[in-house]
Amino acid sequence: MTDDIVALVVRQWQAVDPELDTGPMEIIGRINRCAALLQQAEDAPLRSAGLTRPEFDLLGAVRRTDRELTPGELARETFSSGAAVTKRLRALQERGLVDRRGDERDRRVAHVRLTDEGRALVDRLLPEQLAYERAVLSGLDEGSRGELGSRLSELLVQLEGRIGGARR
Repeated sequence: MTDDIVALVVRQWQAVDPELDTGPMEIIGRINRCAALLQQAEDAPLRSAGLTRPEFDLLGAVRRTDRELTPGELARETFSSGAAVTKRLRALQERGLVDRRGDERDRRVAHVRLTDEGRALVDRLLPEQLAYERAVLSGLDEGSRGELGSRLSELLVQLEGRIGGARR
């Protein structure tokens, strides 16, 4: 197996300072590099439907909870800022994929739901997106994928507890 870019960077740092503990870099550097490469790939099925990953995440959040959500709830579900959610919802509403209705008791609150077109789009795209993601991970056997998923879950739970962002 050939070295990845992080291994090269670690060797360079160790040549400069052999006492430097590069262990964290070997994990976090690889996670960051994988995330950057996955973002560059830009989710072909979503792109072909004219959606970004964050827009699809909003649609998916409403679909999987199967109820109306407020923009604040959507921000928590998708780990996004309120401003980003508002901007994305506006674009999705203009495309006819979501509806917003005001709260009868509090005019400041909106409730977001999928339109029939939005629901159909999510239901069509999700299997395509999962197939795409499966193909991206196809270089790993099932056992490796399971172990990686488990280890990343362990790290995520630890980070959510330590850094915040845990949601229930």
